[in-house]
Amino acid sequence: MKKSTLVFFAIFCANIMYAQTRPPENENQQRQRALLIHNNVITIDTHNDINVGNFSQERNYTQNLDTQVNLPKMIAGGLDVSWLIVYTGQGKLDKKGYEKAYKNAIAKFDAIHRLTEVYAPDQIELALNSEDVKRIHQQGKKVAMIGVENAYPIGEDMTRIEEFYKKGARYMSLAHNGHSQFSDSHTGERDSIWLHNGLSEVGKEAIKEMNRLGIMIDLSHPSKEANIQMIQLSKAPVIASHSSARGRCDVSRNLDDEVLQMIKNNGGVVQTVALADYVDKEKVTRNNEASRPLYEQVAKELDIPYLTMDEISVLQGEELQTAYKNYDNIMKNASSRKHQINKEYPLVNIQDFVDHIDYMVALIGIDHVGISSDFDGGGGIEGWNDAGETFNITYELVKRGYTEKEIAKLWGLNLLRVLDEVQKVAENMK
Repeated sequence: MKKSTLVFFAIFCANIMYAQTRPPENENQQRQRALLIHNNVITIDTHNDINVGNFSQERNYTQNLDTQVNLPKMIAGGLDVSWLIVYTGQGKLDKKGYEKAYKNAIAKFDAIHRLTEVYAPDQIELALNSEDVKRIHQQGKKVAMIGVENAYPIGEDMTRIEEFYKKGARYMSLAHNGHSQFSDSHTGERDSIWLHNGLSEVGKEAIKEMNRLGIMIDLSHPSKEANIQMIQLSKAPVIASHSSARGRCDVSRNLDDEVLQMIKNNGGVVQTVALADYVDKEKVTRNNEASRPLYEQVAKELDIPYLTMDEISVLQGEELQTAYKNYDNIMKNASSRKHQINKEYPLVNIQDFVDHIDYMVALIGIDHVGISSDFDGGGGIEGWNDAGETFNITYELVKRGYTEKEIAKLWGLNLLRVLDEVQKVAENMK
């Protein structure tokens, strides 16, 4: 054996012995190690909604707005990549509805391009693939990527899928809350009324087109049957851009163990979502019931209606957008008056959220789980209420024993691996 090999082996053994005998970390040491890991890995949040009103010359993400995501908050929390979402609420399945939805989608695409090309190109850049993400990150800038939530704006013109791809879309879901022309929605579970029994024929064509172009297929809002059909039809791995585990929280937006296993077998990834109702519905219900008199009082003071999240979730289009805005306004104004209620009926927190990560890692493996917030679209939990608190997720993962390699996968490498594979499939299809 060479001398250099013997030296290496001796050092290796010494490191193992030190790791086994070193004293446990105190809280400060553990936090410092978490900070080092957080700074070393690329942190990707796969679902952040936007309002085009925050993408003007006078008001935009270079400012610390009252949004959960903007550049100052991303910098403060060490969030490197934000998937900005072209979301359209479900409307009527007719030409008038399609055109209105298309205009909404284009306005959001344009808003994201204004941010990255006009207002803050020195601070944030649009990425189209994993190499872009790594290059932009190495330059010290933040990264924007684009996901499409609800294919409804495609209407009956399938060429719009390629149009959206050319505008930067790298994932798309075929439905939101309500059945689209492409797919049934998870909302069918409420009344057992289905439009397509999964995917429509044009929905199946859309899967082929997304495979051809290199757009990741997002399972986060369609029905279970539609998701199963998409996994079976797709030639590439799929994602769930913002979904948690139904095995821990039984709501229709979460994925059950059968679908989670199918996503694993497909090579895909599930981006655990920090939306309180999908993390621990029972905890949310207890707190909301205790808080309802306060919420109704605050709503009366603000002269806006108070709706529960269940009542909001059945709305569509502009009504849904307005309801979310009102709800956020009520929550913000009530928060300083809820201390005693929250003490008696605790809020959903980071520990509850990471319980979902633990559950899915145990079920389908570390290579198939990721992280998302659904910020500015209803997301946020105690400890991760905006991008400025992003480090807290890494800290909790460190406290639970996840290694830097595992945390890097959860925060983004898994998602980038799927994007690479999806784009490789598209290249091969050409």
